[in-house]
Amino acid sequence: MTDSNTQVTQGKPAEYGHALLERRYRLTTGLIRLKGKRVLDFGCGNGAQTVQFAGPDCELHALDINQTNLDILSDYLSDHRIGSIHPTCYGGDRLPFEDNYFDAALSYDVLEHVADETRSLEEIKRVLQPGGELVISVPNKWWIFETHGANLPLLPWNRVPFFSWLPRPLHSRWAKARIYKKGDIISLLQSNGFEISSVHYITAPMDRVSNPRLRRWLRRCIFRDDTTRIPFLAASILIHAKVNP
Repeated sequence: MTDSNTQVTQGKPAEYGHALLERRYRLTTGLIRLKGKRVLDFGCGNGAQTVQFAGPDCELHALDINQTNLDILSDYLSDHRIGSIHPTCYGGDRLPFEDNYFDAALSYDVLEHVADETRSLEEIKRVLQPGGELVISVPNKWWIFETHGANLPLLPWNRVPFFSWLPRPLHSRWAKARIYKKGDIISLLQSNGFEISSVHYITAPMDRVSNPRLRRWLRRCIFRDDTTRIPFLAASILIHAKVNP
């Protein structure tokens, strides 16, 4: 299992226009129907992912602890005249919503940053209706590169290959965020009242590769599909789960 005492830092949100956002959107909408539902985006960051789901038939509440991120989202919503998304800042403990308020919840690469995984999942479960659905992604331990980097001595470039493969005590010592094996996140969700519907390894669309030609080649030849059966080709793990009735 993951180490709840790992010292974690806030993540850097995906940027507007990143291919990863489209990849998550396709996977999510293939798993759950959001039309006509009230949806929580837990840890929305700058809202670049949230706006993918915007529509008149879906009420979205975008929640984050960073007001600067929410200001970016608010500006985007104003510029694009989107009224179905409601940005909300909270303190990182109890969610500011009533019990059973939401039909569904989304959370992409956020759980690894929270102060208390169990507390966060308990709160998500509390605000979901019985049978409510959750789509959540977390970084995959077997990905070749450390997704969030690490505070390594003498190494200014912190995305060292295979660092994430280190034993948990060593990884936790320098990592900026938690990391998960498939069994870890499944057990964590099940122990907090969620029933697993499906699990997927998400490939990395290479958004952060600066060379355009190399990026196109990687997307076309290695990371073309949204998912893979090969763990070390997946940057994250995406789980579709439901609240136990």
